[in-house]
Amino acid sequence: MTAGYARELLATRELLAMLVMREVRGQYRRTVLGQLWSIINPLATMLVYTVVFAVIFRTRPPVGDPSGLDVYALWLMCGLLPWLYLTRVVTGGVSTLTANAPLITKVYFPRIHLVLAVAVSTAITFGVELLVLSAALWAFGGFPLPWLPLVALAVVVLAMLASGLALMLSVLNVFFRDTEHFVAVLLPMWMLLTPIIYPVQLVEQALRSIGEWALVLYQLNPVLPVIEVFRALLYDNRLPDAATALAAIASASIVFVLGYLVFARADRRLAELL
Repeated sequence: MTAGYARELLATRELLAMLVMREVRGQYRRTVLGQLWSIINPLATMLVYTVVFAVIFRTRPPVGDPSGLDVYALWLMCGLLPWLYLTRVVTGGVSTLTANAPLITKVYFPRIHLVLAVAVSTAITFGVELLVLSAALWAFGGFPLPWLPLVALAVVVLAMLASGLALMLSVLNVFFRDTEHFVAVLLPMWMLLTPIIYPVQLVEQALRSIGEWALVLYQLNPVLPVIEVFRALLYDNRLPDAATALAAIASASIVFVLGYLVFARADRRLAELL
């Protein structure tokens, strides 16, 4: 079944391209600033967290090795932008089936394209944000340009993770419409459990005082190695540890395959469920 479903997806790839363009055009439709909001929103979030954690609580990230960077705001953005991409894909993907119910009930097409279109269109905005961040890193003494090809591969890994989550949650939301509201509540909690606004070393020290089991449980967070990969490439200007890179690829692949299998199994029933 899944092999035939995959062939069907390839045969309808033009539809995916059309849906991506629809998402891109509709993201900031009828706004004065348009795509500038994709830069303003992360900058505003960065400003708040920088004031709270760097100025008030005096949080100090590790100095970039070997880049030598020591700027909390830039360190924060190297983790915050990937996290914001994931949240946009998940929150947009979880409700896309119910939002497109009139279309789904009228004509058959691989509905997985609706979720993937959210991931791809959001990746375009994410790419622009990463280019702006790279320019800022370069201005402060970093040298991220040679690492951008590997950053692009990291974006693919992140997109697989985000898409897999969105695929599973979008199907669940068809059965239980409260899912999208639970997601909106759980994502901020998940962010606090991920080393985005604080260095992972602080958590490791605290959890080791509780027990190794607590540290192992914390490290099961599938977003953690992905964030570490982005920080290694952009902020440190070095290759990530092999174990971290493999963990990121493995977690993203597992989540995406699970999401694909769940969605492929439920796809043809979506019209009657909606």
